[in-house]
Amino acid sequence: MSIEQILGLITGIIFGFLLQKGRVLRFEKQIGALLLKDMTIIKLMFSAILVGMVGILILSDAGVIKLSHKPMNLGAVIIGAILFGAGWAVMGFCPGTSIGALGEGRWHAFFAIAGMVVGAAIYAELYPFIKSTVLSWQDFGKIGIAEAVGVSHWVVAVVVAVVFGLMFRIFEKRNI
Repeated sequence: MSIEQILGLITGIIFGFLLQKGRVLRFEKQIGALLLKDMTIIKLMFSAILVGMVGILILSDAGVIKLSHKPMNLGAVIIGAILFGAGWAVMGFCPGTSIGALGEGRWHAFFAIAGMVVGAAIYAELYPFIKSTVLSWQDFGKIGIAEAVGVSHWVVAVVVAVVFGLMFRIFEKRNI
């Protein structure tokens, strides 16, 4: 096992622990988020995004890591978002919370995980067709928000932090 795999495992265990402690593995929290009545999951993800974003930018600026964007493909993003949202709405779990819920002993999460595995297998089988259709719609190349608007990645980080902070405040004011 490589050091990257070990670090990934440790990070995954810590993330799962935090998901469990944050009570976001609970079905009612998942549905509450989908209905925009309980923002616990959204607030947890905002926090994770901000910490991850700042950490990655610091490591990148220090030369410890090299950022490598995936191609921004409009068709893939649209189809992927629809499938992810539909799966979350039907099962009440996203990939991370389904594994965490199974770890908690919520056996019904197994069906969500099985659905994801079957979906991945179907995707693999249909990939040649998808590559020539959906993946050829509009490819903007390997670009991030900072490159797209021509600003420093730290400007984007500050804007994201301010927007997330304002949304946090709104959620807290409305007690959701």
